[in-house]
Amino acid sequence: MSSDPRPTYPWQPPPPPPPHTHRRPPRPPLGHHGDLRTLRSAYRRQRRVATLTALGYFTLFLVLSAYAPSFMTSDVTAGLPVGLLLALVQLPVTWLAIALYEYTARHHVDPLADRIRRQSALDARREAGR
Repeated sequence: MSSDPRPTYPWQPPPPPPPHTHRRPPRPPLGHHGDLRTLRSAYRRQRRVATLTALGYFTLFLVLSAYAPSFMTSDVTAGLPVGLLLALVQLPVTWLAIALYEYTARHHVDPLADRIRRQSALDARREAGR
């Protein structure tokens, strides 16, 4: 009797395949995760809103200075022209842009980043256990 695994006769069926283990398909890598795309878009939106708030006001100030000098030199009160008032208001508008940036970071971007960080740590522990 030989221990040759090849069939002796051509009509013999092939050997059965090894048993199939039921495992969940691997999760996609973190770089293709939907939460990461959401985080990128939230961060992008946050930067745009804060930047457009500050730069938009500054651009409005410059446009008014260039194309409406009579408006900018008109007085709001005795001795305070509109141009100077708008220039002084630029500092609070910049603070508003910073406050808006921090608010959106705290309420929208940071929770997403924390969730992704926890998920990636869990994924790393799973990979280390294999």
